[in-house]
Amino acid sequence: MSKRILMVVTNHTTITDDHKTGLWLEEFAVPYNVFKQKGYEVKVTSIQGGEVPLDPNSVPTEKRAEWAEAEEELKHTAKLSREDAQGFDAVFLPGGHGTMFDFPDNQTLQYVLQQFAENGKVIGAVCHGPSGLVNVTYRDGTPLVKGKKVSSFTDAEEKEMQLDRYMPFLLESKLRERGAVFVSGDNWTDFSVRDGNLVTGQNPQSSRSTAEKVVEALENPA
Repeated sequence: MSKRILMVVTNHTTITDDHKTGLWLEEFAVPYNVFKQKGYEVKVTSIQGGEVPLDPNSVPTEKRAEWAEAEEELKHTAKLSREDAQGFDAVFLPGGHGTMFDFPDNQTLQYVLQQFAENGKVIGAVCHGPSGLVNVTYRDGTPLVKGKKVSSFTDAEEKEMQLDRYMPFLLESKLRERGAVFVSGDNWTDFSVRDGNLVTGQNPQSSRSTAEKVVEALENPA
């Protein structure tokens, strides 16, 4: 039986009136391709459904042919529903600053991730995607990330981009508050970590290695 992957992306479009955001394309397209090349079935959903906004800074000046199928998937996404908590082997959360605004408090996403966690399914997230994890708890109230090695876009990277003042919170700091054992590499370098069924990556450069660790977690369960 082929593995089934649920991918959940943002629909949020703005940081400030003059700073557009959305999904960071590489963080979706590269993992999507990794999963498809493994023969996995992938369902692409978003918080609101419909066409997914891309962060303008993430769109290459020249179209990348290998990303064409992934980009096509973003034109007509299904809206994430509570039913998506069942029938998948793993969930993957790509980033983009948009996720900081519509992932943390979305009740459907929180429910789906709680079910994945309770059922021992693989959860993967990269860059700002781990913003979807900060408010997730097990049924007993324990934060999902407590005591686990976790990475994400770092506070230092956020400050270097000069976007820290516009974020609802700093992601690394929030994960630490929730009890995560935060780990990272140098700014803008490939860094990802697997802790059991939880896989997280630091930044866009970590897109492939994060997806590959999700594959590893599926093929070689902890």
